[in-house]
Amino acid sequence: QVQLVESGGGLVQAGGSLGLSCAASGSIFSINTMGWYRQAPGKQRELVATINSGGSTNYAESVRGRVTISRDNAKNTVYLQMNSLKPEDTAVYYCYASIQRNGARVFVGYWGQGTQVTVSS
Repeated sequence: QVQLVESGGGLVQAGGSLGLSCAASGSIFSINTMGWYRQAPGKQRELVATINSGGSTNYAESVRGRVTISRDNAKNTVYLQMNSLKPEDTAVYYCYASIQRNGARVFVGYWGQGTQVTVSS
């Protein structure tokens, strides 16, 4: 079994900051890409940021310069630091990880349960 457990999130005023974390646990041999996606009401889930096992990052244009993704490979944890938050950042944020389980040959994508981020104007 593999689980992704998110923490952080909540309510913040526009211009404020918020940090999210996501820890992967279970029968894990290796983790490749980890990342964050978000889904606002009535919209499709969209990429926020990803980071691979080597530390290379990718950001959505809408958050570039305001958001920093990082990871701790020893803890199988990915972080998202969000600054200068805007009301349009309001969404449910989902953690994602591409994981190779012990004894498996392939990587499989896993999702966290989601955490609400609300930015008030």
